[in-house]
Amino acid sequence: MKLISSKFIRNLAPQLNLLNTIGGGVAQAKVSIDHRPKGVIVRVAMPTGASESFRVVLNDRKLTVFSQFRHDVEAEMAAPLFLQTLDLPANLNVSRIDAVHSGGELQVRIPFNAAGQPREIDVREEE
Repeated sequence: MKLISSKFIRNLAPQLNLLNTIGGGVAQAKVSIDHRPKGVIVRVAMPTGASESFRVVLNDRKLTVFSQFRHDVEAEMAAPLFLQTLDLPANLNVSRIDAVHSGGELQVRIPFNAAGQPREIDVREEE
């Protein structure tokens, strides 16, 4: 004899996760910035965050990454889980930013400007 139905548990589990998160639970995000030869990668590791919960917004040279919890996809109310705003330096190409979520980690990849890279200029002799 089942005292608690599986439907009740499915409806209750997201609410318990939200209450745990609001109370300082497991949705603690870890942010790191990796410098690569071609650009930078902003990594946001949040194992309990689904890819649908993340948003990445660029306003001028400010990059805002945030996550929010919604009980249902169409729900109007959302609880914030994480928010980080970064000022991007001029040597990054903001028109080529992309974001990928995989394995509980969001990666925002930002390449360097080609104009900002040092290059050698050939000296030619005028004829």
